[in-house]
Amino acid sequence: MSYIQNIRKKIGHDRLIAVGAGVIIYKDGKVLLQKRKDNLCWALHGGIVEIGEEVEAAAKRELFEETGLAANKLELLGVFSGDDRMYTYPNGDEVYLIGIVYVCNDFSGELVTETDETVALKWFEYDKIPKEISPLNVKPMESFIHFLKQA
Repeated sequence: MSYIQNIRKKIGHDRLIAVGAGVIIYKDGKVLLQKRKDNLCWALHGGIVEIGEEVEAAAKRELFEETGLAANKLELLGVFSGDDRMYTYPNGDEVYLIGIVYVCNDFSGELVTETDETVALKWFEYDKIPKEISPLNVKPMESFIHFLKQA
């Protein structure tokens, strides 16, 4: 049982503070997004950092679990916090999620088609990213587009 699952058993749906680690995978003018099972929105790849886990290791772990891809090199995109990081999951769990997001265009492995948390993986052209982005990923995706324009 994960740390968050254990805490949830004690506090129910009350808001908790968590740190998330995420990765935006990109190559050849496209970005890889996942369609989440819980809210059916498109999202970057990531999850909660476990106690004692290094943030970069958590990002790599989550990327592999959700896509089958291994990040060879990560570059920090940014740390996201503030009022827009409050979220209520479809199951009623409330969270204030501080997000540490990386970008990666150096990766290896074979894509998995579906996981416990996702229903689809799809490559999108940078200028055709869907509007149905998971709420906690809106600002990181905006920062990613800005990052691309600076490159």
